[in-house]
Parts: sequence; C-alpha cells; structure tokens
Amino acid sequence: MANFSTLTLSIRMALGLAMALGPAELLRAQPATGGHLGVLSQAAGLPADFNEHFFDVPLAVRVDLDGRFLGEAMVVLTRDERVQLLQFTDASESLETPQTRQQWAAQLAAPRSLGPCPSACNGGLLALHYSLANSQLSILTQAAERDVEAERFYSVPEQGSTGVILRNQLNLVGTDYDTTGRYALQGQGSIGQWTALAEAQVDRSSESLAQTRHRVDQLYGERVQGDRFLRLGYFTPSVQGLTRQPRLLGDTPDTTLGLMYGTSDSLAINNGAASSTPIYVTPNRPGLVEVYRAGVLINSQPVQPGLQTLDTKVLPGGIYEVEVRLIEDGQVTSTSEEFIYKPQNWTNLDEPWRYNLYLGRQENLLSNWDDRYQGGLSAGLIGNYLVHPRAVLGLSTQRVAELMQYGTSLDWDIYDRFKLFGNLYHTDQRGNGYDLQGLWNYEGGNLVLSHSRAWQRYVRDYSYRGDSREERERFDRLYPKGQLTTTSSLSLHHRLNRKHAATVRLSHSQGANSGTAVDLGWSYYGRVFNSDSTWRLSVFDRPGTASSGDARSRGVNLSLSMSVGGSDKRLSASLGSRSSRDGQRDVNGSLSYQQDVEYGALRTLGGTVTGDRYGTGVGANAQFQSAAAFGDAYLQTSSYNNELSGGLNLESTVALGAGHMAFSGEYQTYDAGMIVDVESDISNLELRADDYSGFGSILRPGRNIVPVGAYKAGNLVFDFQGSEAHAAVIQPPSLGYHLNRGGVGYQQVRVMRTVTVLGRLLDAQGAPIRGAMVINHASRSVSEADGFFAVEMSESTPTLEVRHNGSPVCFLRLDDKHAKRENEVLLVGDQACTADSLADGAQTLGNREA
Repeated sequence: MANFSTLTLSIRMALGLAMALGPAELLRAQPATGGHLGVLSQAAGLPADFNEHFFDVPLAVRVDLDGRFLGEAMVVLTRDERVQLLQFTDASESLETPQTRQQWAAQLAAPRSLGPCPSACNGGLLALHYSLANSQLSILTQAAERDVEAERFYSVPEQGSTGVILRNQLNLVGTDYDTTGRYALQGQGSIGQWTALAEAQVDRSSESLAQTRHRVDQLYGERVQGDRFLRLGYFTPSVQGLTRQPRLLGDTPDTTLGLMYGTSDSLAINNGAASSTPIYVTPNRPGLVEVYRAGVLINSQPVQPGLQTLDTKVLPGGIYEVEVRLIEDGQVTSTSEEFIYKPQNWTNLDEPWRYNLYLGRQENLLSNWDDRYQGGLSAGLIGNYLVHPRAVLGLSTQRVAELMQYGTSLDWDIYDRFKLFGNLYHTDQRGNGYDLQGLWNYEGGNLVLSHSRAWQRYVRDYSYRGDSREERERFDRLYPKGQLTTTSSLSLHHRLNRKHAATVRLSHSQGANSGTAVDLGWSYYGRVFNSDSTWRLSVFDRPGTASSGDARSRGVNLSLSMSVGGSDKRLSASLGSRSSRDGQRDVNGSLSYQQDVEYGALRTLGGTVTGDRYGTGVGANAQFQSAAAFGDAYLQTSSYNNELSGGLNLESTVALGAGHMAFSGEYQTYDAGMIVDVESDISNLELRADDYSGFGSILRPGRNIVPVGAYKAGNLVFDFQGSEAHAAVIQPPSLGYHLNRGGVGYQQVRVMRTVTVLGRLLDAQGAPIRGAMVINHASRSVSEADGFFAVEMSESTPTLEVRHNGSPVCFLRLDDKHAKRENEVLLVGDQACTADSLADGAQTLGNREA
C-alpha cells in the first residue's frame, strides 16, 4: 500500500502517453538544432486534460548521469521549468555507487531549474534536461568528457570503511579414554582502504601428546586496487584470482613473514560473458528452466519446445557446477548437472597472464608448535596462462620446507561437453608424479575417467611424534626408499528416467592399498505412504582395510529415507551385509529419526539405533541456534566395545562497526556486514533483507547482522517474510552500502503499523491544492492535480505535514473519530489546509522527535 499512489500515477502516465501521443507528435516536439528544449515546449502539443496530470504531480522517470544509468526515481515537474527529485525507487541495474545516488538525491531534493546551471552548481553540475518522449531526467556534469569505455573493475569506497568481523569456532570430542578439542578465531577488519585478517587457534589432541598447543596462523594486511592485490605481514600463501593452482607433492606452503603480490578478480565486473560450455535443454512443451548453484536458485528462463541453449551471460562469473531443472506444466520433468566455465571474465588473449608471487621467511609467530624449518626462505610463483579461451595452463615454482617444488596443470574444454584436467609435479628429494582426468557430460549423466601415478620417497620427522626406536625401524623396513603408487578409475552416473538413476565405479590401485574395487549403485525417487522417499541399493567389493581385518570388504546395502507426516519429520533405515573387523560376514541394520523443533534454542532432535554381529549401538544428536550462536551436539555408543563418545560444535559471529556491536547465531559467510536494529510494534515479526548479489538474511526485532558483499556497491531491500500481508510500512524500505572487505555499517529500521489515508487537500478558498508534499514519518506522497492524495500513515502518529514549494503550509490531525475507516483504509474526505494549524503541528513534531 505504501506505493499505491505512485503505482496509480505511473500507470496513468504510461496510458496517457500511449493514447495521447504518437511518434510523429513526439518527433515534432524535438528541437531542430542544439540547445535546451523546455518541458513546456515539449508539452505544447499535449491535450489540455493531459497537462493537468503532467505538472506538479509525481512522475516515474529514468535518471541518467553523464549518459550512465543512475536509477529509477519519482520526480515532480513544475510549470516554471523546475524539477524536484522525491526519491530513488530502484537502482538494481546501476553501476553507480549509493554515495553518488545520495549526493544527487540531496542536490535535487529542493526544486531546481532545468537547463544550464547558472549558479550553486555543486558536484560539477552543468545542466539538467527532462525528455517527455522517454520520461528521462538527464544530469550533465563536467566529468561527461571523460573516457566512456565500459568499466572493468568496481571502484572501492573513496573514504574507505571501518569495522571488524570475528568468527569463533569451538570443537570438542570426548571418549572414555581421551578428550580433544580446538578453539579457533578468524577475524577480518577494514581500516580505510586496507583489510586486516587474523587467524589463531588453541588445540589439544592425542597426536600432540595431550599437550595444549597454540598458534597464530595469519596476521596480515591486504589492499585490492583494480586487478592487483598486495598482502603484507604474516600469512599462509593462499592464492587468489587464479583459475587453477597446480598440484604439489610433499609439504604445503606454511606460514610466511613477508609480502605477496599478484592479480585479483575481487573487483572485476561481470560484463555478461557467456560460458564457453553451452547448456542445452530439449523441452517437449513450453516451460521454464531453473538454474541452482549449491541448492540456491540463481536464474530462471522461459523455454519453448525443441533443442535450445540457455542464456549463460546472465549467470555469475567463475568455474562451478549447477543443477538445471526443466519444468513443464508446473512439474519437474528432468534435472541435470552442468558445468559453467566463465573464468571471471578472463577471455582476453591480449592479457593472458595471471599470477601470485610471495617472498619472505618461514616463521611461526606466537606458537609452541615444532617447526625445524623455521627461519628458512619461503618463496613462490604461481601463475595461469590463457592459451585459448577454453584452455588454461597453470605453472608453479615454490620453495617449501627447504625443498623446491615444481608443478604444472592444464584445464582444457576440448568440446562443449568434454573436459580434460591434468597435473604434472616434482619435488626435490621427495618424488614426482602426474594425474589426468577426463569428464564427459551427456544428456543422461556423466562419465569420469582418471589416472594418477606418483613415486614418493618417504621422509619421516621422528622428533615430531616421539615414536619409539622400534616404530622407526619398522617404518624404515616397510618403506626403505619410497613407493610407486598408481590409481585408475572409471565413474559413471546415468539417469534412467525421472525416478531411477544408476552409478558405477571401477578402480584399480597399486601401492599401499593395492587391488581392484567395484561399486554399483541404484537410486529410486518416489513416494511411500504418500510421502517423498528415496531408495538406494549399493553393492561393493573393495580392497581390505583394518576395519575389515585386512580381508576384502564385500557387501550389499539397502537404505530408505523419507519424510513422515510433513517435511519437518524424517525417517531413514538401512539393512545390509559387510565384512566385519575380523573378516567374517556381518549383517547390520540401522534406524534413524530426526525432527525439526522450535523449543528455545533447539532446532533439530534426532536418534539412531544400529545393530550388527557385535551388539547394539545407540546415538542421539541435536542442532541448536540462538541469537548469539549455533551448533550441534551428539552422543553415541559403539556396538563393538560399548565405548561412549560425544562431540560439540559451536560457532558464533561478532561484528563491530559504526560504534555498534552485534552477535549472530546464523551460519553465514561474511565478506562485509551491516548491523541492523529493527524496531517494531508488531509481535513475532520476521523481515527479509535481500540484495541482487545473492546475499540475504532473516531479521527479527532487536539487533541483527546481515552479510553483504565487499567492494561492490549494493542495495539491501527489506520486506516481510512469508506470504502473510501486513498493514505496515518499513522505513527505510531499502539500504545502500559500499564497504571494503571486513567493513561493517549500521542502520536503524522501523516497522510501523499503518493505515492508507485517502483524501483531498483544499486551500482557505476551497480550491484544490496540487503538487503538495504530504508527509508522515511512515511515508510521503504528492497531491494530484485535483488535490487528491493517498499516503501511508502511522497508526501511532496520526499526523500529516503538508508542504508546498518547499515550505510548510499546514498540519493535519487524523483519527477514526473524524474519518471513515474501511479495513486498513482511512477515508478523510476534504481537508482544509490552513496556516493556523502550523503552531500546533510544530509542537506535536517537537514532542515526537523528543
């Protein structure tokens, strides 16, 4: 209801233009030569009745800044050639920053003359022009002559940003004989144009001889500018901006005290490049296609019968897998797993290199971990070379643990549906190897072939684990020099139809676990007792391990998972046969039940019973979430030896910024964040905060944290959660942000119960007042040519302020006693707007602000 008058006027304007104007009339209204053409001249050919609904009333327009889209907005035009910008209504397709929109919204908040700017031209303003033909307000500034080439990178906040985001993790595992655990702290903060990152942990485990260890893993600052980044401090050399990092043999790069420099895609603008691997669908009937990434809908497109490709230009950049669902007549008729290959807009063969370079000393700061290589040189160069838009070559040279490591890789899309991945690597004094993998996607499934071969010399740091002399001698006898390991495998996943799918995996290995393995599987998706269910049957024959008494592990397993009485209750069961710990046949079964609950902080409760030849084991688990933390806990007993074990996983996020602090119990990934305080007189309120970058969160009354994207300017839109309608207004309805990584902003949001007020404004002589601003702190509107207005008004503050030509003219007090109410609409009829109400209204306004 908040936009009722706006929508009505927009439709009226569109229909009026369509019926009253033809192309010829609009062309005749254009100037024959250069110069400013006023709105009065443009409207000269309009019917008189249409003129009444063109001036001094709100108009929906497109606003351009130096030819670039700034946003959709509501404006008011006056007959004396002035324009007033009321508010921006949509800026989702604009690349301009929220600060730029706020700047021009403030400059045009008061009526301003169209045409050349004679004085007080802030922001480099040269001229304003309104075009009746396309409902566009154009802003021309002194920056209009700069290069108009499409921007390649988002601009970082000019004034930088501040804030700190801390993620706390606690993991505990306990058994009858031992207790282990870890506490980890991950923090990132924004200081001006720099991002500071820190990671530390404290742990205790049997591997560390029951000693408590502590370590600072990372502590560094990073700055991103254009397509480059610079990292200074103490860090683990993790690469960024690369499509592929070649595989290495041996130790991974450890913490380094030094610097890192390279290319980055953090600020790259996705200019609509298509995936080099097209996606095909073949619908039989008109329908639509939904594209999901990690279970989240990222795009949908209508399709027509026949073979066709999807538009991948609208999908995010990167290399990732998606699920494509074809929906015909409201039903999912097919699903497929597809591969998107858009390496972050990297298709320019004139700039084929991307790289990360680091140099420093290998150090362990504030750590009691043993590291015999501490103080050694740590250096590396990891790069990607774009051989062809479908082929990326990876190169790596690194010095790790006083040894040189070399690697190269290849990602090659040979055909649209066939891809080849490969690695070749060597480490001095350790060994060498290679691996190859081919992936073929076809309409009914996919086939994966892989082969790897490595020779590795075993080097043991005996001092780390404190092994006895006998254990050292045994290890040296088993692996005197090294070992050759090869693995070959074939995996096939085939969808027989909508309900049936089959999987086959064959593998053969030589080395530590030699032998051939066969896994066969079948899945059925259907309904049992009118509930969605999934049946899975698997048959396997694998090389033996310690859990099968070193005998071959053979068996068969049938499982069923289904919902019971609704999606909040789930039941699963399995029955099968496998090799036991002594190599004998072991018949086993299990039954599990899980239910979603809303009891305090508890969200899910579950239990499991298992049975095999050794006995019975039971287990219980729970998931919980509060405003400050979330996690899960479990307890279980072993059917083999009745040993009791349990665990606890707990996480919490703390954000500090703009002078405020907040806790969050939602599992989210935070590059940056917004602290949002929600005030409302509605009980059990739930709001959604979403933006067009895919971020979102549920808000409740009180303090909340909303994850937002870093670097790129965005806009959070607030709306009510669920389908229930509320006679209420959200102020502000949207929120712009522009933060560096680690930055934290702040905003207050008020949700007020409202009524829609319909009436007409009259002056002291009884004439309609047109173009008057009608203001309530819940919303605002502008009266039409006949004085009628529609505005949302807070029930708790039934007062309206009326302004005309920027000056207050009266205050109106409205309530049910002096109006007719129909549901959530208040009909107030004619309202006389006189100056004698200003004093009382000013007092009311002052009391409200106090």
